[in-house]
Parts: sequence; C-alpha cells; structure tokens
Amino acid sequence: MSVALYNDLTAGRTRFLRVDELCRLASEKGALPPLSAMEEEAGRPLKEKQGLERRQGEFLAEVLADPVCGTHLCHAMLLPHPDSQSRLKEFQAKGEIDLGGAHLERQGKAAILTMKNPAYLNAEDEATLPGMELAVDLALLDPAAEVCVLRGAPVEHPKYKGKRLFGAGINLTHLYHGKIRYLWYLIRDLGFVSKIYRGLAKEDVSPEVDSTEKLWIAAVEGFAIGGHCQILLTMDYTLAAEDAYLTLPARKEGIVPGAANLRLPRFVGDRIARQAILAERRIDCASPAGQMICDEVVSPDKMDSKMENVVQNLTSSGIVSAAGNRRAFRAGEEPLDAFRRYMAVYAREQAQCHLSPQLVANLERNWKTK
Repeated sequence: MSVALYNDLTAGRTRFLRVDELCRLASEKGALPPLSAMEEEAGRPLKEKQGLERRQGEFLAEVLADPVCGTHLCHAMLLPHPDSQSRLKEFQAKGEIDLGGAHLERQGKAAILTMKNPAYLNAEDEATLPGMELAVDLALLDPAAEVCVLRGAPVEHPKYKGKRLFGAGINLTHLYHGKIRYLWYLIRDLGFVSKIYRGLAKEDVSPEVDSTEKLWIAAVEGFAIGGHCQILLTMDYTLAAEDAYLTLPARKEGIVPGAANLRLPRFVGDRIARQAILAERRIDCASPAGQMICDEVVSPDKMDSKMENVVQNLTSSGIVSAAGNRRAFRAGEEPLDAFRRYMAVYAREQAQCHLSPQLVANLERNWKTK
C-alpha cells in the first residue's frame, strides 16, 4: 500500500517530494492521520502524545524498504532545498549570511559554517534544522568556496560561557516537552547530514553518478555529543582540540543515534562502536580510539591557526579530484542502497523509540527535565 501510494503521490516517481511534504499529502489522501490531529499532537508534551507519528514511521519505513521508491526518496532529500537559490544570491553578495541555527561566512577559499544555539550548548532542534540545511546547501553551491569548514559557536551557559563547543546533540529539553517531532529525525539524516556526506543531488542523474560536493573539515572544541558526534562520521578531515571528547548517549536517552550504527564501526571497529552506543563509552579525542575518528589533535589555543593550515593544505593543489575520490570511497564503504536499507530500519525503530514511555522515563531520570 505504501509503495503504491508513493508512486501515486510522485506521479510514478516523476516528481520529487521531501519527507514532510510526502507525509502531508499522504494525510490528505487519508493514508496517515489527519493534519488537524497531527497539529494537536504537536502541541502535547512527549509523555502525553497519542502515538500518531508511529504511522508516519511505518509509512516511511515501507517506502524506504522498497529499492526503487526508497532510492527515489533518498534522491529527493539530497536535492537543494527549495529556498536555497534565493538565499544563495544574498550570500554571494555579502559573503556572509545568518540562518538562525547556522551562520555561514566565506573566508578565503573556505565556507565556514558555524552551528549555533548558544542557550542550549549548540544543541539541535526544530529551530536549528532549517538553517543548517540551507547553510549546507549554500556552502556547496557557492562557486567561490573550495572547501567547507564546520565548527560550533561560543555558548552562553555559565559553565562554558564564551567558549566554542561543537555541540551537545539533540535538545533534550525540547524533546521532553514535545517540541521535536518524529519527522525531524528523518529530515535531518536524509537531509543536511546526508548532503554533507554525499553532496547535493541533481534531478536528472543518480546521486552516485553526479553531485555537487566539496571536502568537509570539522573543528571540534569542547565536545561533540550525540548528533554532533554523528556528523563527524561524514567528515573528510577532523581537527580536534586535545581536551575535547565524543559521546553517543542515545541508548541512555532511549533513541537510535542517527546513522552512527552504520558508520561508527568503520572508524573504530565493532566492539568500540557497541561500547560507545550501548554502554556510554566516552571517547577522548586525544585517545587512541579518538584518533581513529579525528585526523589531528592540537592544543585548544592552536585551533584557529591549525584550521587555516588544513584549509591551505587541502586547497593548495586544487580540488578537481575531490568529488571523484569521495564517490570512490562511498562506493566501497556506503553505497546509496546500503544507506537506503539502513534508513528503512531507522525510520521504523526511531518511531517506536521516540514515542516510547521509556524515553520519557529516561529523560526524567537522567536529565531531570522536570
């Protein structure tokens, strides 16, 4: 039923629909809960939600599990956001743009993307997601930028005030109060995270054949927790401060950590990956395990100068082969079909986790969000 509906809504896969638009149209067709009911659900705290989003998870899991329709949906989410072209003109004119949850600035040959949510340790939520995707699009579309750099902004929390932090993962306060919808996870991981890893797709050709992509450099300061650690697994080069650390506390929270289950074993092996995801192992960037993820570890006061050196080294001989080499790596480590199959499982399992009473209990016990 879901595959037939997908084909109907996309006119036999001749039009591309993003995840949220796809679910909206499916609701109008009566295949998912009515939009009015979903709006009411969105206003409820997590513990009071009635589980309506589970049907979205079932629908998307069935679509993604189908090789043809699932690949088409992955392709749709890799296309530039509909608002990207209009914002690109603004960015090119000024060389800088603020997009809410993200700030983008061109510095020499690099597009510097700064993740920002200063009141919440740069955590990700519904307010940061649109800006992040637009910023990734603009960084990739800007012809004047040869490489992209990702780092965190200074934060406001008294313990870290004025210090740059890469990020604290999902906003647990917003999650607990029901302000993060289930579709947020799918839009994020099929969207900007996948775009960093695979580049921007084009409508008339498979993303595996041609895409707009650049090398990505991460500058990790303080910590990369949860979703921010997941993002590091898509980077081409990671520079980290020697006092920084990485964690993936999703199991303790009660959710699945994006595509980390798919990607982390490639970096540190199956045992350490399971320890990090299932047993809350902290990975210090300067440790042997941390150096399997981070390419270079330096003292915190040298981060800016080292970042400039990395950009210079990666652009000094031109970047003509960057896209080709990235595609060659992906052919062996994560073909689009492998990602599609993983996301089918993720769509189903995350819906169950997101709406589980255990998630609420975990948040109340571990983060005292009450």
